Amino acid sequence: MPVRFEDVGFAHHGRAPVLSHLSLSVERGEIVAVVGRSGAGKTTVLKLVNRLLLPTAGTVVVEGRDTRDWDGIGLRRRIGYVIQAVGLFPHMTVEENVTVGPGSNGGPGGARGPVPMSCSTWLACPRTRMPAGALTSCPEDSGSGSAWRVR
Repeated sequence: MPVRFEDVGFAHHGRAPVLSHLSLSVERGEIVAVVGRSGAGKTTVLKLVNRLLLPTAGTVVVEGRDTRDWDGIGLRRRIGYVIQAVGLFPHMTVEENVTVGPGSNGGPGGARGPVPMSCSTWLACPRTRMPAGALTSCPEDSGSGSAWRVR
């Protein structure tokens, strides 16, 4: 899926620009890594591609069409990319986060089962350095290092 940024800029309302004059072309089959310091605009670039954000200047073109002309949901269903970190549900315990999966919403076959032994063993492993009681705590209670180990 070819993607082009044509002199793209983006700024949140009333704030300094996050992106200015970005021009980039990615051809079908190319692999691109977007790297940079915190706040450099990496996530903004991805959100512009999948139309979660619209540029405040310039044009983002996907498959020959300006993203403004795409239905957002339809466009997002055609795009795949890998993000740096998976999200954890802050209101759920570590055990609940680890066991979330298809059917875990209580639908048919959706009862959440016990934590698999391999998961319990992994959490207890000295290499993870997870604190005692980690399974029943929420990721936000454990500090960012523990949350990263759960991810």
